[in-house]
Amino acid sequence: MLNAHRGEEPRWHAALAVIAALAFYVTLPPKVIVGPLWLLPLLVLATLGPLLVLKPKRHEEAPWQRGLSILSIAFLNAFNIATIVLLCIWQFSAHYRRPISGEALLLAAVEIWFTNVIVYALWYWEFDGNGPDTRLHTPLERELQRSDFLFPQMTLEPDLRERLRWKPRFVDYLFLAFTNATAFSPADTFPLTHRAKVLMMGESLASLVTIAIIAGRAVGMIGGS
Repeated sequence: MLNAHRGEEPRWHAALAVIAALAFYVTLPPKVIVGPLWLLPLLVLATLGPLLVLKPKRHEEAPWQRGLSILSIAFLNAFNIATIVLLCIWQFSAHYRRPISGEALLLAAVEIWFTNVIVYALWYWEFDGNGPDTRLHTPLERELQRSDFLFPQMTLEPDLRERLRWKPRFVDYLFLAFTNATAFSPADTFPLTHRAKVLMMGESLASLVTIAIIAGRAVGMIGGS
């Protein structure tokens, strides 16, 4: 029995999250910007902009269109990781150390942490069940076979699931990313596949480094000043 879910997966909510991530990036302290300030916004907008115009809904995408979606997330992720690495180098290597205040370092840690949540929410949304369009049109009886994550709604009785016709949307993955970054473990949604587990480990590691090393050192600098 097919699950004729009404509507298609829109792109705008994920686009708003991307814009928020860019806002966090461009407001980082200048000393922790990776490359020219305009480089990341240009790369992301060059990949995401055409999709918002040509394909505002995730339905029957061409391979190059999904490829651009993945590329825009990869740009965000790469720059965020580079920022974390650069901050660690500055703080723990006498050769690379540059002056930065505890307040600026703490602000950078907060912005990097939120960007990390957004980036992995986008990864989860993009890859779970082979993408938003495939996921939305997967029949309920085959959902568990194709899903990378087990949401609580997917464990309900078949009749109730059929009445609800629930499918995960971007906000569900944003919640998953937020809880994984704060608790370093899933709250109510569990990874089912190797790639889902690898993604969650990557997010937890980035979050741990940001909180334990960068933010912790910033608090120490503020307290010792």
